[in-house]
Amino acid sequence: MGEIEDAIERADREVFTKEPPKTLKGQIRYLIKQFGSAKAVAAELGVTADSVNRYRRGARKNPPKDIAAKIDNVVKQRWQPLVRKRRQRQAAATRGITVETRARFGYTAAVGTTDDGRFRRLTVHLPPAYAQRLFDARDADASDQEMRGIIAEGFKEIYFQDDGGRAMGLSDVAINDIDYIDLEYK
Repeated sequence: MGEIEDAIERADREVFTKEPPKTLKGQIRYLIKQFGSAKAVAAELGVTADSVNRYRRGARKNPPKDIAAKIDNVVKQRWQPLVRKRRQRQAAATRGITVETRARFGYTAAVGTTDDGRFRRLTVHLPPAYAQRLFDARDADASDQEMRGIIAEGFKEIYFQDDGGRAMGLSDVAINDIDYIDLEYK
């Protein structure tokens, strides 16, 4: 996963209406329901079906740290998909998304202006059209660079050009060297 996709995943997890299972047995039971069999869960986690069944029965309570982290991550990725989709639809239809980042922004501008990239900390609310484009790109397995381009285009329009009120000579904005990025669905 890239930085933008990670930020979308974190934003999705903030909208849960109910917490995912925390115990190992509960997590394994949930995964078996999701995947249909212990063998399918084992293939997803990279362990044997016997190990999955031992976790389910409680015969083995402490998996290795990397396997425990993988179990937790897979559970959270699959938890409440309908809640996630509903919030994404709302963001894409009416609410938009808020992007908070600290990154190096570079841009192409008219002759006589500086176009040196510099670090900025920005919090910008992007309209629903950008949320829709971002979610569509993620669903189409777009690269992190393509998703950065969508966010950069939104920043250009909303922040740098102030919805057409200034910097009309600005032709291109690029996001580089992301220190951090977070998304929030309104």
